[in-house]
Amino acid sequence: MNVNDIKHAGLKKWILDFAALTTPNEIVIADGSSAQYDQLVAEQLAGGYCVALNPEKKPGCVAYNSDPSDVARVENRTYIAAQNKEAAGPTNNWIDPTELKKTMTGLYKGCMKGRTLYVIPFSMGPIGSPIAKIGVELTDSAYVVINMMIMTRVGLKVLDVLGTDGAYVPCYHSVGKPLAEGESDNGVWPCAPLDDKYISHFPETREIWSYGSGYGGNALLGKKCLALRIASVLARDEGWLAEHMLILKISNPAGKSIFVTGAFPSACGKTNLAMLIPTIPGWKVETVGDDIAWMKYGSDGRLYAINPEAGFFGVAPGTSSDSNHNALIAASKNTIYTNCALTEDNDIWWEGIGYDAPGKLIDWNGNEWVQRKGDKTQKPAAHPNARFTAPAKQCPSIATEWEDPKGVPISAILFGGRRPKTIPLVHQSHDWNHGVFLGSIVGSEITAAALDLKVGTVRRDPFAMLPFCGYNMGEYFQHWINVGKAAKDQSKLPKIFYVNWFRKTEDGKWLWPGYGENSRVLKWVFEACEGTAKTIDTPIGIMPTADAIDRPEGVTVEDMKELLAVDIDGWINEVEDIRANHYPKFGDKLPKELATFLDQLEANLKAAK
Repeated sequence: MNVNDIKHAGLKKWILDFAALTTPNEIVIADGSSAQYDQLVAEQLAGGYCVALNPEKKPGCVAYNSDPSDVARVENRTYIAAQNKEAAGPTNNWIDPTELKKTMTGLYKGCMKGRTLYVIPFSMGPIGSPIAKIGVELTDSAYVVINMMIMTRVGLKVLDVLGTDGAYVPCYHSVGKPLAEGESDNGVWPCAPLDDKYISHFPETREIWSYGSGYGGNALLGKKCLALRIASVLARDEGWLAEHMLILKISNPAGKSIFVTGAFPSACGKTNLAMLIPTIPGWKVETVGDDIAWMKYGSDGRLYAINPEAGFFGVAPGTSSDSNHNALIAASKNTIYTNCALTEDNDIWWEGIGYDAPGKLIDWNGNEWVQRKGDKTQKPAAHPNARFTAPAKQCPSIATEWEDPKGVPISAILFGGRRPKTIPLVHQSHDWNHGVFLGSIVGSEITAAALDLKVGTVRRDPFAMLPFCGYNMGEYFQHWINVGKAAKDQSKLPKIFYVNWFRKTEDGKWLWPGYGENSRVLKWVFEACEGTAKTIDTPIGIMPTADAIDRPEGVTVEDMKELLAVDIDGWINEVEDIRANHYPKFGDKLPKELATFLDQLEANLKAAK
């Protein structure tokens, strides 16, 4: 299929106009076929951009190494170019949209010379789902095309759904390095200097313009850019929720199941929880999604969620058979690896994979590397943000309902952060608005690894959406309250919980083992949704009784008391920090309900002291 075969006149004109600006050698439409995927991979291998992994150990897998300057999301170059700064809010970078488009149009001019312009029609969510949205990405990166073919539903069926005048989110992307006549990239990952990188979102016109980066979060525009930053604006305007949340299914020994979503900041084990293998006999956890949830009300008045993605863009380091066995299996074939280390027999390796490096490696910078165990000065063989892009359908824990176009009914919503003290293992909100309050104060404690902030302070990441909300976050809090008000039957709203797997003793030892043992907390959440949980009311919310959660091996009765204690003084400090350093950021956009909950929490704590 070529551009002239496209029946959607507006889409065809948009593509041709961008081609006239960027001057590519040719235009290729991503048709979603396995044949085209294989052809693109073969071309990338022949060009030296990637290497094929050992077909016996990792069939159908390839490995890329990026430019060292292009290894992660660039938050300081990510913009919400709303019509005015207030609409973008205090937590986003803002540039006047007219000025930004002028700057970026100049950068796009001739930027695809010597390259191919790929047209990627993609659906976020099952094609034709009432919750799904369609985007079209124009890019000069074959790496982006093959990753998008795993991460989303790409192809001609999407164009069929669009028809002659359907709505889509237009997405521009270029790696940002035009080639001279006859020049080649020579197998080198192309990207622009940091000051020329722009990952830009225009919420009013529902557009995404990205330039200068080939990294996933900056270049796979269906992921964070559409699925969260633009979708959060669509959700606000259309009355639904676009969230940075996993979706899992948990079933008890009797076969009764519920679906749970969960929002966690980075490094809090979200993917591990989504693919958890329970340690409790007879209980089962299945995966619907590991990163994004879009939720809308169904005809029965319940919130239904879809995973708008079709793959996992997982962090490799730290993923092992112990931490996430299901992820390793999902990524064992037909997977794209980025910035991992290569073994001598062309397998991949990373720190935390669960076994020592097998001899001499080639690190992610292309240098020889031999593990020096115990040497903390040795640079890692794999980049700490190394990734795997794997088809979700390959995950052994994938739920049969994961592609149900109507979504799955949500019974519980979890919030959590990395907190070594104060926040208990789990507590439940009294109602929806109280749950919104809990989501609004989520954060993780700063460790010595973050040099820009004082150790021990809390970096707030409300709803785990701080880098991803496409508009003013104070209005985002209000939208959550509005969604709760819109429920026809308040009793059908999901119950909301705040969890914390990361409590430590005074001498720095973990109080809770985490990983599969988190199923014990999920069991209590399940029981709370069923109305059978053992609970006690406390100044911070509803909590398990001391004997309500099955103790894992190695966790003492005293440990459980500590995990489920309400630290009155710690919570009073928490209130003071929220009041002084967090809520003031939102000014008069902060919903009055949340300020009232903070006052009530303080009063409860002081009364209990």
